[in-house]
Amino acid sequence: MTALGAEYGGALYALAAEEGLEEAILEELCEVRGLLAENPDYEKLLALPSVPKAERCAALDEAFGGRVQPYLLNFLKILCEKGAIRALPDCLKEYRARYNEAHGILEATAVTAVPMSEAQAEALKKKLAVLTGKTIALTTRVEPGCLGGVRLEVDGARLDGTVKNRLDEVRRLLAATL
Repeated sequence: MTALGAEYGGALYALAAEEGLEEAILEELCEVRGLLAENPDYEKLLALPSVPKAERCAALDEAFGGRVQPYLLNFLKILCEKGAIRALPDCLKEYRARYNEAHGILEATAVTAVPMSEAQAEALKKKLAVLTGKTIALTTRVEPGCLGGVRLEVDGARLDGTVKNRLDEVRRLLAATL
């Protein structure tokens, strides 16, 4: 994450928290980020220094005016004016990190060889919640190369209980003894 993203994303969160708009702005920020990712030409236009700042801000007004919180729209205009609209993903990352910390949320990813059922995902969320004492925001991902089992990625740590990992360990042990 860039220092600019951390600073600006943190400032936006502080403002949103002060106004009681943390969740609303998080949702809208995610939507705006998604729209810009889907339309890279529009993002390029907003980042072009050859396009006057007033025109870039007017383009933001046209696209998002009345559709997002005024604080978020002004935040986007500030990024645009500073030539930092491409730092939006880092701003979102910092905003989400502060939101999660303030609300006791821990993001986790479960990687499996086949899709988890809803019941399995719920059971895993409950178990992790008991272990961590936090609300779990679980994302699941399928990687057939796992062969079986589950790999958890939680708070920068990786807990690998996949069949592939166990086979790799056996290979390493065999290679060390030969």
